[in-house]
Amino acid sequence: MNPQTPAKPLSGRAARARADAARSEDAILTAARTLFLEAGYDGVNLDQVAAAAGVSRQTVYNRFGGKEALLRAMLRRHWGGMLAWADWVRESIGGVTFDDPAAKLVQIAGAIYRFAEEGDQIAFTRLVVAESLARPWIGEEFYRFGKAPTLEALGGVLAAMADQGVIDCPHPDLAARQFLGLIQEFAIWPHVMAIGPAADRLPPRETVITEAVATFLCRYGVRHPEGGWRKDR
Repeated sequence: MNPQTPAKPLSGRAARARADAARSEDAILTAARTLFLEAGYDGVNLDQVAAAAGVSRQTVYNRFGGKEALLRAMLRRHWGGMLAWADWVRESIGGVTFDDPAAKLVQIAGAIYRFAEEGDQIAFTRLVVAESLARPWIGEEFYRFGKAPTLEALGGVLAAMADQGVIDCPHPDLAARQFLGLIQEFAIWPHVMAIGPAADRLPPRETVITEAVATFLCRYGVRHPEGGWRKDR
């Protein structure tokens, strides 16, 4: 077919079949998410997933081919929200002007925090920690699908800021890990480790973000001679 020739529209039957397949896949992944997070890898089988999703076991098998592939797909889906942000960063980085690095870092930290609190990131991290010793591929996939592209996108932001002269950051990949650590030490790890009542004494999100940005800019920020963070070149 000529690359310039538009694809033919789907017939009504084909369109309905595609929509049904998408709904089945969504139901399967939603059921798998709940079951894997509750019972772990060994505690879940395809029959359970099928029953929870309201489809046949054969449908689960036809869509994913087995439990391992299903978990991989679930991990990709989990990271989807964060990767959408990462994709936006990569697509728009060339046209972005970072007039105020502190404000941009606050925005990034807020996105990381929201994903941690609203996206079951704590439960997923517990699952990965528990299962990766016996199945290293789970940790590798968790990193490859989400953490690695998130760090890449954040490093790209920091490199662009450095190119514009609003921060002094010779190693943006290292700095990306440092910045992420300043947030995750409060947003993720105390809850993953289930530190109990001590979690109630953690500072609020706004304080964590404000202090993380201030700490980061103490190392990498560029100041005006009269004081304050530089907002222009």
